[in-house]
Amino acid sequence: MWRGRVGALLRVWGFWPTGVPRRRLLSCDAASQAGSNSPHCWNCGGPWGPGREDRFFCPQCRALQAPDPTRDYFSLMDCNRSFRVDTAKLQHRYQQLQRLVHPDFFSQRSQTEKDFSEKHSTLVNDAYKTLLAPLSRGLYLVS
Repeated sequence: MWRGRVGALLRVWGFWPTGVPRRRLLSCDAASQAGSNSPHCWNCGGPWGPGREDRFFCPQCRALQAPDPTRDYFSLMDCNRSFRVDTAKLQHRYQQLQRLVHPDFFSQRSQTEKDFSEKHSTLVNDAYKTLLAPLSRGLYLVS
């Protein structure tokens, strides 16, 4: 009974734009169970979250995902956030990540995955160069 009126009110108040298909409003319990703030795969729509150690690929379809903008260089390179960094461990992690996300491994994939691969590879290169040099590492820690 109230569905048509609620939708009209939401449209009038600017909460429901015109042209957007109507969807069932979720209750608080359903929204919290659905994990509405967790990211979803661009390819299959499945949830993949920050709780996973491997944040690069969707666990359902194994598609490469967009880089996480909230992740810093230390967590990306699996280092402690301090000035002292084990350079051998840093180099090993760099090589490990490049084997995962280098654009050469995505030449037969979709254009979206190619673009994400370039972004990830650039991010890994920047993180490695920044954390390898003591001066840039110190400046990164301060900022």
